[in-house]
Amino acid sequence: MSYGILVLRLVVGTAFAAHGAQKLFGWFDGPGPKGTAGFFSSLGFRSPMVMAMAAGLSEFAGGLAFAVGFATPAAALVLAVVMLNAIALVHWQKGFWNANGGYELNLTFLAVAVAVAATGPWRFSIDRAIGWDDNISGLWWGLGVIGTAVVLAALTLTAGRTKTVSPPAAAAG
Repeated sequence: MSYGILVLRLVVGTAFAAHGAQKLFGWFDGPGPKGTAGFFSSLGFRSPMVMAMAAGLSEFAGGLAFAVGFATPAAALVLAVVMLNAIALVHWQKGFWNANGGYELNLTFLAVAVAVAATGPWRFSIDRAIGWDDNISGLWWGLGVIGTAVVLAALTLTAGRTKTVSPPAAAAG
């Protein structure tokens, strides 16, 4: 089980970190802070640059912490909040399938984050090396992560935005 959890953490954590690097630094053909802020502005956020930096930092630092198994429930929480916001604002209206821009992949990443919070990071983790892993995992940690993420995402989607914005219509062929 330790090897399986390690693979999950490494793949999902580095994928998040790479997405965060796109937002923060413009790496990997990403939009960088200005482009990300423009996107958040189009979604109706009050402070689009602050939200862009928060999302980028959450994905980058949360992804790295998740990958190495450090403060695993906290890392899982920030990743879960990002995924819930992405699902609600960008992907939900496009349906389930990722090929159509839907929430399939976001839901999968959300499930991995919550599942790892519940199971713990296991043997190959910083949490284990410093003796935290027995105290910060279990069913209640998983439930706490998803419950707190729902509350934080709801606050972000309401208090953080000035208006509801409809997604742009697809450009005509």
